[in-house]
Amino acid sequence: MRVSCRFCRQYLPNHNAGSYDDPRFKLVIDDGVNFVNQTNQTFDVIISDCTDPIGPGESLFTSAFYEGCKRCLNPGGIFVAQNGVCFLQQEEAIDSHRKLSHYFSDVGFYQAAIPTYYGGIMTFAWATDNDAVRHLSTEIIQARFLASGLKCRYYNPAVHTAAFALPQYLQDALASQPS
Repeated sequence: MRVSCRFCRQYLPNHNAGSYDDPRFKLVIDDGVNFVNQTNQTFDVIISDCTDPIGPGESLFTSAFYEGCKRCLNPGGIFVAQNGVCFLQQEEAIDSHRKLSHYFSDVGFYQAAIPTYYGGIMTFAWATDNDAVRHLSTEIIQARFLASGLKCRYYNPAVHTAAFALPQYLQDALASQPS
């Protein structure tokens, strides 16, 4: 894994945008379930950018992992996890929604275009107990984005807002699940 990180730092500098040099950055190479069950650290945001839920990656889609992540979040914190290409892997989103709903009051999804993935549109689970966060106006998001000084190639406040507009097939699939 360290070799992969060195490779990314050296050959894909535009992808990491200097994040390895940020003083807040700490690289942890560990089993995700083990980490969230052993650490005493807490976080404002946890992003689980993991493999598909098969083989070794399956543990990162379990209730035990989600419960550990919930414990590691600060009050009002946000948990995000990739959920595959929903058009082709709808069951991943349904399963994540069912499990995450046991731990968080606001569970939903957003999508982003990832052209390198077959199917192109990746789905990401979103979970928090701070119901107000997902309902911020585009104007507030715009003001915060401008204040941050970030320069992004893809992201902007309009893309942020639009990402939460889900296709009808996913809305229908989630609505048909028992509460």
